Amino acid sequence: MYLLYLLLRLLGRLPLRVLHGIGSAVGRLTLWWRSRMVQNTAVNLRIVRPQLDDAAQAALLREVLIESGKSATEIVKIWGGGAERALQLVREVRGEALFDAALAAGKGVIIAAPHLGCWELLNYWLCRKTPMAILYRPPRIAAIEGLMRKMRGALAPEQVRADGAGVRTLYKRLAAGGTVGILPDQKPRAGEGEFAPFFGRDALTMVLLPRLAARTGATVLFAFAERLPRGAGYRIHLLPAPQGLTDADLTVACGALNRGVQACVELAFAQYQWQYKRYSADDRPSPYDRENG
Repeated sequence: MYLLYLLLRLLGRLPLRVLHGIGSAVGRLTLWWRSRMVQNTAVNLRIVRPQLDDAAQAALLREVLIESGKSATEIVKIWGGGAERALQLVREVRGEALFDAALAAGKGVIIAAPHLGCWELLNYWLCRKTPMAILYRPPRIAAIEGLMRKMRGALAPEQVRADGAGVRTLYKRLAAGGTVGILPDQKPRAGEGEFAPFFGRDALTMVLLPRLAARTGATVLFAFAERLPRGAGYRIHLLPAPQGLTDADLTVACGALNRGVQACVELAFAQYQWQYKRYSADDRPSPYDRENG
């Protein structure tokens, strides 16, 4: 892992435009492989953009795969160059006043950050503003977790495991007026979510974030780092949460959560992680099965 760390540091000196160019090429190549990942992406795009004809669907799939390739290669720049150098790539911040006001209120802040754009850069930007903890599931390979911690460096958020102890840690941080980050589109385990519409189709949705917000009174903001064209850098977005996110009816609350994610996605549609099986559930037919796709 040490050699990989050195390699990332070395490659991190490459210009972002070059890395995005490599990522674009990788994305185009994946289109020809027709892997399961490509098939899942195509299924998702047909679900969320049903009005598009075959030619438009194919063009959109190509654009999404190119952005996915960029997402994979840009991490070399974000991690390999160090946090402060990475933050120099932020060209604009929209909604920063919302975040400043939420911090000043002292009631805690929940950052709902979807799988959209460059979330590692978003982490750096948020942690420069205030200490933050993020809820995460550890990677299957333990050595990768250590590498991630080392590469993120001094501006890394506190990583809290997605288990009972981790959730209690989040409650304590919010009660003390702190900031936590959660992936709002992370599919929950069986029995731990509610079905709510996402781009017009029900998707199993986490209840943890609405419950945290309702019980702590913390401000919820949706956020992501948009990738600008031609390696020009990034634009940070912070958006207010939709009404109903703290409703006692979890179906209503989860619907509001998904509307918040959807509002972010519509600002940078192709940069969403569309390969994710967002519409699968243990107790329902999966659209990703070949016979149902």
